[in-house]
Amino acid sequence: MTGSRKKVLLVEDDGKITDLLTEYLSTFDFQVTATASPASARKHLEQGNFHIMILDVMLPEEDGFSLLRDLRPRLDIPIIMLTARGDLTDRVVGLELGADDYMSKPFEPRELIARMRALLRRTETKDKAPDTTHNVLLKSGDLELNRMSRSIRLANSDINLTTMEFDILERLMDNKGIVLSRDRITEMIHGEEFEPFNRTIDILISRIRNKLQDSADNPRFIRTVRGAGYLFLSDGRS
Repeated sequence: MTGSRKKVLLVEDDGKITDLLTEYLSTFDFQVTATASPASARKHLEQGNFHIMILDVMLPEEDGFSLLRDLRPRLDIPIIMLTARGDLTDRVVGLELGADDYMSKPFEPRELIARMRALLRRTETKDKAPDTTHNVLLKSGDLELNRMSRSIRLANSDINLTTMEFDILERLMDNKGIVLSRDRITEMIHGEEFEPFNRTIDILISRIRNKLQDSADNPRFIRTVRGAGYLFLSDGRS
């Protein structure tokens, strides 16, 4: 095993899927720890430093949503949810609870790899030297985004955003005063090949607003432009 291998916690109770993903991810130099038990997942997270978690919704004893709700406030690694039947409700709930991405069963393992790598690339930013072509700090009023540490501060208090939430806020602040459509935001984060369901961006922006104590009706930071998308306001003023 090399030091560069990324550690994956796979929480899945379907033995066939577990075996398939464990073998497949290993061929791409991922180190997989698999469990079907939420209680066991908690113990693994306490004992090891994982880079990413793949979490199934339907689990014995406790569902994936309950586990996500419990873990997310103190767990800052990317989390990909696996949902059955492409259920819209599962996707919405997962995103609202702080999942970074989702995949519907059955899925193509190569797509899972692509999404994992995309999330890991973004979280690794904090371990690299800053890109001198971009400002490391983005500021608007008392809101500060640090690209280097991937951290957010509002009125000198730390704000905890998921990977996807951070990426969306960064793109909006980078394009302050410019309306970005939902499709454009998605393309900037994932690339053209990613096809989310139409509420993904709305749900994530709603979560960002809640964490920034920003009102959709009287916004300081993010304004909804009906029929067009979202606009980050200049200097934190409406």
